[in-house]
Amino acid sequence: MKSPVSRRNHRRFSDLACGIVGAVAASLTLVVLGCIVWDLLRLGLPHLSWLFLTGEVADGGRSGGIGPVLVSTVMIVVIALAVAIPPGVGCALWLSEFVRPGTVPARAITGGVDLLASVPSIVFGLFGMAFFAQVLGLGFSILSGGLTLACMILPLLVRTTLTALQSLPVDLRPSAAALGLTQTTTIRKILLPAALPGILVGVTIGVARSLSETAALIFTSGYATRWPDSPGDSGRALSVHIYDLAMNIPNGAAAASASALVLLLMILVINSFASFLAERWLRRYHS
Repeated sequence: MKSPVSRRNHRRFSDLACGIVGAVAASLTLVVLGCIVWDLLRLGLPHLSWLFLTGEVADGGRSGGIGPVLVSTVMIVVIALAVAIPPGVGCALWLSEFVRPGTVPARAITGGVDLLASVPSIVFGLFGMAFFAQVLGLGFSILSGGLTLACMILPLLVRTTLTALQSLPVDLRPSAAALGLTQTTTIRKILLPAALPGILVGVTIGVARSLSETAALIFTSGYATRWPDSPGDSGRALSVHIYDLAMNIPNGAAAASASALVLLLMILVINSFASFLAERWLRRYHS
């Protein structure tokens, strides 16, 4: 039988070993990120300039800039979020507040959401090309790409919003009912404001996935590199542009790395801004 001193030493050793393993895992994660960033900086930073960010695509992308590509990318993401956020939040509210967990409708909706989340992006691309581009007659356009991405990020928004709503303190709803508030008022004045940081997390992840998506947009938004005049025009997303430069354009590695660096910076800025908004909202809500 081990003595108390021996057991205490064993626990300390176990805690130390767990800490070391965790530190090694965290360090490996940072090393992978550092290698990716360093590779992009080494190849893409000399190619990066204001003219590159605002100029037109020239010589297949080897020269010129990515101005039209950035505009098309922003339009696609805005359309995707504008279409996906209302039904995503609404579905999560219905599952959280209007249906009893474990019932057949709840299981059917959550199962469908989980199945939709596991569908490969190439399948969404084929669906978008067949339905939005051909059946609805939208063609290869920014609108087709945005609607396709909306279908992709919809289950993500449902799940993150539902998790945010379910993680709220259990006494919020009974307290609101005791005060005589209707369910609609409770949702609008209490639940949604309290769950807003979690909803912002889902929106941020949805934006990041939209910016990095390639397969679905090749079949829907097209390859056009001209300045888009409307959502009905064809437009090349930044991720598609990177893919084309890396795979189809000889000597396009430098421009592809510069474009990938811009994409990484966009995701970093969006994540930082969303974190700032969430922290500010939490301070305001709890003050």
